[in-house]
Amino acid sequence: MLKAYKTEIFPTFEQKQIIHRTIGVCRFVYNFYLSHNKEIYEKEERFVSGYDFSKWLNNEYLVQNPEFSWIKEVSSKSVKQSIMNAQRAFKNFFNHKAGFPNWKKKSNSDVKMYFVRTDAKTIIACERHRIKIPTLNWIRLKEKGYIPTNPETHIIKSGSISMKAGRYYISVLIEETEIEKPVLKDFGIGIDLGIKDFAVCSDGRTFKNINKTVHIRKLEKSLKRQQRKLSRKYESLKKSTNNLKGAATRQNIRKQKLKVQRLHHRLECIRTDYINKVISELVKTKPEWITLENLNIKGMMKNRHLSKAIAQQKFFKFRTKITAKCKEYGIELRFADRFYPSSRTCHHCGYIKFDLKLSDRIYTCSECGYTADRDFNASLNLRDCLTYQTA
Repeated sequence: MLKAYKTEIFPTFEQKQIIHRTIGVCRFVYNFYLSHNKEIYEKEERFVSGYDFSKWLNNEYLVQNPEFSWIKEVSSKSVKQSIMNAQRAFKNFFNHKAGFPNWKKKSNSDVKMYFVRTDAKTIIACERHRIKIPTLNWIRLKEKGYIPTNPETHIIKSGSISMKAGRYYISVLIEETEIEKPVLKDFGIGIDLGIKDFAVCSDGRTFKNINKTVHIRKLEKSLKRQQRKLSRKYESLKKSTNNLKGAATRQNIRKQKLKVQRLHHRLECIRTDYINKVISELVKTKPEWITLENLNIKGMMKNRHLSKAIAQQKFFKFRTKITAKCKEYGIELRFADRFYPSSRTCHHCGYIKFDLKLSDRIYTCSECGYTADRDFNASLNLRDCLTYQTA
């Protein structure tokens, strides 16, 4: 079984330079592959695979253009992986799964430094507080003991190093021996996701909306202020005529952008950590099945009054993480139909109340007189839903 572990690292100044150089070369090669493929297609109407581009780059282009020899100064595995990522982006475009691949920008791109275990004899060593990476040697880990260190039961197959908001992260893919799955109990849980509360469960538990807490609101208020400062610096740069003054302003813009990025990253980490805790609370009860709604997030985001609140809840990330966790524990994850009237259906008699409004927080059945919280009634209906799809 393959499992990924991600944690923060503390590289030295020399290691940071190598990481920056490798990420920069990978970004250049990714963009070069896109532009080369576009040029070839306009002339010859054919697609160049990543393997053919890699051979042409190393055997022809770099020989004829020695000024680009700095491409070979970084890890070849990282360069090849960036080419494969670009090829995957093209394949998704051809299969109508995504749009045309975009060029990677230095200021805003998710480019990573990739490393891999080359053969069966090679071992990527890992200790409690550090890990040994090819071309970088030993790097300190922030979370001590988080990554498994036994090479007999946990083999590191590959990994990548990324940089976000001035912080460095390592993600490793580990091949683990099959873990015995826990014995599940004979009951299910229905979960109604929402904005007022993040999740209301059929067993009576309610997980609050963390975006309404004082801590999050203070961070968002601080983010607004820092973004206004950044906007004013851009306006100041436009009005500047002195080159020296303009250069100093650009330096201040980079500093201010980093402050904004750190606040965005901090908010994202808090929300993701909360999602992990919610999933852990749900899974540790060991239910036989969990039922969710198949929400149309893209359609919900078109409501300009609720789009920000919906985006902050991170429903898609919650769905992705709970799918992986249920697979690990052997729990059946069910998705009710998108048009299943879970909120409008009376759980007691099955009557569907078509005139239910969004402002009606208490569900009152006009047929049998059943009264319950709107979201709790929906979670009970989801738990007992018979028409569903499994993950």
